[in-house]
Parts: sequence; C-alpha cells; structure tokens
Amino acid sequence: MSKEPRSPAELPHNQLSLWLDRLVSGVGRLSAWLWLAVLVVVITNVFSRFVLSAGSIALEELSWHLFGIATMLSLGYAVVEDDHVRVDVLRERFSLRTQARIELAGILLLALPIMALMIDTLIPYAWKAWVYTERSQAPSGLPYRFIFKSVLPLGLMLVALALFSRGLRCATLLFNFPRRIGSPEKVKRVSWLPTPEK
Repeated sequence: MSKEPRSPAELPHNQLSLWLDRLVSGVGRLSAWLWLAVLVVVITNVFSRFVLSAGSIALEELSWHLFGIATMLSLGYAVVEDDHVRVDVLRERFSLRTQARIELAGILLLALPIMALMIDTLIPYAWKAWVYTERSQAPSGLPYRFIFKSVLPLGLMLVALALFSRGLRCATLLFNFPRRIGSPEKVKRVSWLPTPEK
C-alpha cells in the first residue's frame, strides 16, 4: 500500500480555484515587469547622483514606489505558487489530508479575518489620499502618492483571493466540494489565459 503524497502542489483544483489562481497568477506575472523598471530607475538615479552630481528626490521616491507596488502585487502570486515562508519542521511529517485540515483552519480563522481587517483599514487610508490629491512632502518629490497607497489594499485583496482559492482546494480534497476538475497531474500550471478545452 503506497503512502499518501504529501506535496502541497497535489491539492486538487476545482473550477473556481483554478480561475482565481489564474487571475492572481496573471497579475503577479505582469507585475514582474515592474522589477525591470525598478532596476532602470535605480541605475539612472545612481548615475545622475555619482556621475553627474545631480541627485533626484523624485527618482529616489519613484524607485521606492515601484519597489512597493511590485512587492504588493506579487504577494498573492507567492500564495498561489505556495512559495511563501513556512515552518515545515512539523508540517512535512503530516499526511496531505492533515496538512489540508490545518491549512483550511488557518485560512478561515486567522489569515482571511486578518486580511479583511487590513483591507478595511487601508481603503479609507487610500481614499483620503485620493480626496486630498496627496503628494510627497519634499518640494521636488513625486505627486499622486495616492496611486501607491491604492495599491496597498489592492495587493492584499489579491492575497485574500489567493488564500480563498487555497482554502477551496483544501475543501475539495477534504470534502470533495467544490468538485475537483481532475487529478493534480492533469491540471496544468496556472496561467493568465484559460487553457482551451479539447
């Protein structure tokens, strides 16, 4: 009798979880291009500061903002890919079903309520910046700081969607609801566009 597989990638998908994972993964993949923009801005700022002796507060702030936006938009992707930090000393000893029970409880009782509280706090924070057209306090700093502040709740919403999807996958394994759409081996890696049916 073979042992039950324990890889987290073997959680079965259902139709909703696959769609949510594709959405979050697509945003994460698109946001990866922002890291190139961060690199260009940082190199430009370093060149102007140390070669041309003409540093720019706007460029420095832009690098911070792009870094923050890229990070926030990729957090959900880390959850979808199960690449976030874990303490696996005990978890690896458990069966896949036990892992799913613990993960489902953690998502429902801890992660999603905390995400809801953080989003509820950050939406008024971003809205206030929109209303007052907030800009940098530095005279030559960036305007439109509300754009960055609006990405904070958006990024956490993507994390919440990824966690909800993960919880659905745990429920599919444990209760067969929502119904699985195939064995884990047959479900292709999530992508931005749906895979056409054959």
